Amino acid sequence: MPYTTHTQQAIPTSSREEQALAQAELYNHIESQAEAVAPTQDPLTARDRRIIGEIIEVQPESVRTIWIEGGITVWVQFVEGGRLPFDRNWFAKRVAEVKATLPETPLQRNERLSEELEKACTVFGLYHGEINWLSFSTKLYQDGRFVGFVGCNQDAWYARPRQYGVNRVAPSAEQVIASLGVRTAVAA
Repeated sequence: MPYTTHTQQAIPTSSREEQALAQAELYNHIESQAEAVAPTQDPLTARDRRIIGEIIEVQPESVRTIWIEGGITVWVQFVEGGRLPFDRNWFAKRVAEVKATLPETPLQRNERLSEELEKACTVFGLYHGEINWLSFSTKLYQDGRFVGFVGCNQDAWYARPRQYGVNRVAPSAEQVIASLGVRTAVAA
C-alpha cells in the first residue's frame, strides 16, 4: 500500500519576503536557462589576444573580440568600446608572422611530444600507460611486460629501465627507446 509523506514548508512572514524569495527564484531560473541556451564562453584565448595586440599595437587586455564581415574585413572590438577594420588577407598574413615568433605553449609542446612518442611506440611495438602531462613521462610496455620509463624534459628525451636509476638521454623518442634495448617490431 502506497504511503504519502507530507512535509511543512516555512511560510514567509510577510508578503515582502515572499516577493523577494519569488524574485530570487525567478532570477536563478532565468540565469540557469540563459546559460543552458547560450553558455558564456570567451572565444579568444590569452594567446589570441596577445597576437592581435601585437599586430595592431595595443594592450592584449583591451581586445574584446574579433569577427570577419563579408569574408573581406576583420573587425577588432575593444573592451572600452570602439572597433577597427582590417583587410582579411593582410590580417591573416600578420597573424602567421606573429605566431611564428611566439614560443610554443605547454599544450602545443605536449601534443608534439605525444605525437612523437606514439610514432616511436609504433616502430617498436610498444604501448604506454597514462601520461603525466606536467612532467611528460610515462611507463612503456611490450606484450604486457614493463619495458621502462620514458619522458621528455626541457633538454631532451630520457629513459630508464627501472623506477630509480640513471637516465639515458637522446634527442628523439625513438632513439631513447632504442637505448632501453628494445628491438623494432617485425611485421609478420
